[in-house]
Amino acid sequence: MSRLLIAALAVLLAGCAIPQPRTATKTAEPTLAAGVRLSDQDLQARWWTWALASPEERNPVADVTGKFCAEDQPKDVWFLAGTFGGAVERTCQVPAGRPLAAPAVNLYSANTAHCREFMTGVKGTITLDGKPVELRRIDPVEITFQVAKDNATGERAGKQAAQACGLWAWIPPLTPGEHDLLIEGEAGSFSTSAHYKLTITGGD
Repeated sequence: MSRLLIAALAVLLAGCAIPQPRTATKTAEPTLAAGVRLSDQDLQARWWTWALASPEERNPVADVTGKFCAEDQPKDVWFLAGTFGGAVERTCQVPAGRPLAAPAVNLYSANTAHCREFMTGVKGTITLDGKPVELRRIDPVEITFQVAKDNATGERAGKQAAQACGLWAWIPPLTPGEHDLLIEGEAGSFSTSAHYKLTITGGD
């Protein structure tokens, strides 16, 4: 989320020292078996690849209405996000059978100490249909992710390695129909809020 929330991010991403990327290569998308949760590394690597795959005008983190919530989504999980700062109201259709994954607040950095410092002060909540969702605290772990050309944050394109951390929710597939989801996060002076009106449709 800095231009982050990208859980909690604009302010934060701008301050990260990111290693010189190698040329990006297209790899086959992994498939998540039913009922299996992504590891701390895979969850963050795949989410950051998703969040940095689109230019600002189509980016689901910069989106203020939910129009682009389906942009670049993988086929086995549905990613949600906060904002680059501030509050938004989004409407989003999600295929049935997909688990949902979202950070309340998160960060990546080339510096492990930066991530550890970040995690000392983060606050976040995610509520689904008025009930709190348990958040998974992920302290710094090394990830490798792809950054697309002309991404929303201006990050250099290519394959990157970094330390990633944050507060994360993993939500099993929801029943078809209407659901209400609220993401809120804070990190220092940065705050983010994304209120989703979700419609779970019949399938892919």
